[in-house]
Amino acid sequence: MLHKILKIVALILSVLGAIWLVRILLAGDTAITDSADLQSSLVTPIIYIAYVTIAIAIVFVLVFVLKNLFSSGSSLKSTLIGVGAFLAIVVISYVLASGEEVTMRDGEVVSASASRWIEAGIYMFYILALVAIGSMVFSGVKKLAK
Repeated sequence: MLHKILKIVALILSVLGAIWLVRILLAGDTAITDSADLQSSLVTPIIYIAYVTIAIAIVFVLVFVLKNLFSSGSSLKSTLIGVGAFLAIVVISYVLASGEEVTMRDGEVVSASASRWIEAGIYMFYILALVAIGSMVFSGVKKLAK
């Protein structure tokens, strides 16, 4: 029953999205950028359709994750270990980041705090990329050893 309801909702959202996409394409870029009325009548509804779609997706992901998470104790433990490791990487990246006030080309200033978080995000990316590459190499070497 839930599968049928989801198929109907997906079909309705797809049709609405397609209708507004065609309307946007027929109106043209310059007409939309020049007219606030066209922006509100064409672009706003497709944005709301996107919001509804993402909200439905997030709700279902959370429901199924929580349902499977609490179905067995071992998955809860491994999930908490993974979340803890990720938070540890966030803390390490933030500590490594210096964060200085930066003046951009257009004259705006990025605060030291924002700059530090940006730098921490870059460090997190590097650390997580190294962990992913390392785990792939380790897995490949382990398979070759067998």
